[in-house]
Parts: sequence; structure tokens; C-alpha cells
Amino acid sequence: MSRSSISTLAAGLGAAGLGAVVLAAASPLWAQTAPPPIPSAPGAGSVENTTIGDLLANPADHAVLEKDMPKLISYPGLDDIKGMTLRAISAYPEAELDDAKLKAIQADFDAAAKKP
Repeated sequence: MSRSSISTLAAGLGAAGLGAVVLAAASPLWAQTAPPPIPSAPGAGSVENTTIGDLLANPADHAVLEKDMPKLISYPGLDDIKGMTLRAISAYPEAELDDAKLKAIQADFDAAAKKP
């Protein structure tokens, strides 16, 4: 925006109106806060930090994924996402992973880690 455009806008809106325009422009509508990280028990797989490949390589975590996410196990592009975490793929609607589902999966990983 040129200086003359800003001056014209400021004159038309007044100081309060111009301030509102500047604030609206500075804070994009699409900005959202990320959900807080889901903690994991010591030694448990993590929806936040453990890659899908590592989860599948661990028999206990693999069983959790078979139970909680059977579509993931048979997903044709599984090899392409093995380096991602469950949190990372939750950004894609087709993953069908919301925060509640991630928390439930994490609880199952934690329980599996406690079994002897």
C-alpha cells in the first residue's frame, strides 16, 4: 500500500479504524494454535515423536496400531509415511486422527509398554 493510500484510508477511518485494519492484516485468519503435545509413558511409543516405521517395528506398538488404526496397516502408501509421526499425519483429513483419537492411541501405547 502506498503512503497516499494509507493517508486516504486513515482520513476515512480515523485512528481507531486504521488500527483495526492494521491488526486485522497482521493476524491472519488461518492462524491456529497447535494442540498441546500428548505426553507418553517412559519406554512407550509416542504419537508425537515416534515414527510410524518405528511403531510398526515394535511388536507391542504394532498391535496397538492394528487395533486402533487397521486402515493404516493396509494403507497402500504406508512406505511413504513411515518416516512421519501419527501427529504429523493427523494434519491430513483422510488419516481420520483428531486429538481425542491420538490421546486414545497414546493411552494404548502406554498400557502396552507396562505389560511384561
